[in-house]
Amino acid sequence: MGGSPLRILVVGAGIAGLAVARALRLAGFRPDVTEKLPPTERADTGLYLPGNAARALRRLDLDGPLRPLGEVIHRQRFLDASGAPLCEVDLDALWVGVGECRALPRAELHRVLLTGAGGAVRHGAEVSAVEPRPHGVTVGFTDGTCAEYDLVIGADGPHSAVRTLAALGGPPRPAGQVVYRAIVRDGPRVTDWTALLGQRAGFLVVPIGAGRLHCYADEAGTTVPTDPLARLHELFGDYGGPVPEVLAALHGVHAEITEEVELGRWFHGRVLLVGDAAHATAPTLSQGAAMALEDAVVLAESLKAASDVDAALVAYESRRRPRTRWVRDRTRDRNRTRDVSPALRDPLLRGRGGRIFQEHYRLLVGPL
Repeated sequence: MGGSPLRILVVGAGIAGLAVARALRLAGFRPDVTEKLPPTERADTGLYLPGNAARALRRLDLDGPLRPLGEVIHRQRFLDASGAPLCEVDLDALWVGVGECRALPRAELHRVLLTGAGGAVRHGAEVSAVEPRPHGVTVGFTDGTCAEYDLVIGADGPHSAVRTLAALGGPPRPAGQVVYRAIVRDGPRVTDWTALLGQRAGFLVVPIGAGRLHCYADEAGTTVPTDPLARLHELFGDYGGPVPEVLAALHGVHAEITEEVELGRWFHGRVLLVGDAAHATAPTLSQGAAMALEDAVVLAESLKAASDVDAALVAYESRRRPRTRWVRDRTRDRNRTRDVSPALRDPLLRGRGGRIFQEHYRLLVGPL
């Protein structure tokens, strides 16, 4: 169906939606893209992209614009709460032949995708109705307008309105963690992806270029504290390694509950979910953006190769489910490892941690 005059709507202009728009344009389609938020209403945080994300960006022909941004990360270091070494992962060896790992501000990736998507994003356009038809979809918007499409793609995140309106599933469920994110300037010099593992809590620091650090912390729980910065000092005040200097340099902190989306199906008629709208997990493996980018590549390939939209959606879901299921299961595995008492966990990680953590990506190193 490449070059087809299919009328396609992409709902959501985050990483998933813009990547889908880019992939569809490369395949010869001309999608509309809508986003309910104004263009400036996005909190900036850091982002770590494993090698499979780099491969997907290369397939989207966006590796060139991304190359000057952020920092290439060559090694993951796992430390205990005091800062003593537990294990390491050689990322260049793990992702050889796939792609390099990179960390950068999320806003910089978003700008690259926005430019690559082409066409204008219709901001402030909130979807109010999605009605599948035999060979299309009627979409209503909160401003009272409506339009007909051959395919609607919900890329609107874990709290997807499209998912609810198309009767594909309800709200996400809590994954049992509270996460804290911040970008630190004037912090300590850190050259590696560096995580300190404590008692049911962890603190991660990653360089993202220009002397900035992406900080990510998590703890077991389901309630966001009223003062996230104070809570970070309470949780990690006695940690070692780079944590004391990072805490001293922290100002604004974004906190939220981690959530999972697990669905029996990803499409209803010609309404399809992608990215976190279809398969959100806790961010433990840093695969949220990578899965969204891979979704975009595979969806465009499926639409271009299939004889009709319905066959394309079946082919797309059959290819993507095994990988997203792997990410969900390995995420849960790693979270269980983190939740083991340090007295039991740390000796295990000192002996076999590198092999354990590499195994979590085994399927993802393979082809899409």
